[in-house]
Amino acid sequence: MLPWTVRRTRLPLLTLRCVDCHSHTATTGDGKFRVNAHGKLLDVWLLVRCVSCDRTSKIPVHERTHVTALDPADLHGYHVNDTDLVTARLLDPALAHRGHYTLDWTGAWHLDTPPDRTDHPWPVQVTVTFDDPIPVRPDRLIAHGLGISRTDVHRRIKCDIPLRRTTSTGFTFTVLPAP
Repeated sequence: MLPWTVRRTRLPLLTLRCVDCHSHTATTGDGKFRVNAHGKLLDVWLLVRCVSCDRTSKIPVHERTHVTALDPADLHGYHVNDTDLVTARLLDPALAHRGHYTLDWTGAWHLDTPPDRTDHPWPVQVTVTFDDPIPVRPDRLIAHGLGISRTDVHRRIKCDIPLRRTTSTGFTFTVLPAP
């Protein structure tokens, strides 16, 4: 069984409408939080910048939350702009829904495959794992990994999941020999 891994190369861009230039692309840049205190209540925002006009916007992470309701490690991470915490919050589907943005993974991931070995007996079984929830279509991923056309993928690949439906979870497929 051959292992393939889909890895993130950078944080994805956000599809978020800018209020100034009406562009639909933003980035987290280096990843920064803004924490604002109102007595014992805190507001925490993830700062994002428009790719076109460089305007900074805020995505609410916590609003008017009591200090004791936050995990102390997370609170410290917000204050020091912890990059792992930025990544975790950015990839959180609930925050994306509340913040009205989607993630654009174009060019933000890489497929790691083992060196090409021809000594494997046919059929070859491949297991695909994801380090992050990167949405890809299996037929495009397999075509890229094997260097074959998507038509050949549909002819030569046996898989339990639909090849044309986007997935972000691991799966296994079998490559049949070329006819």
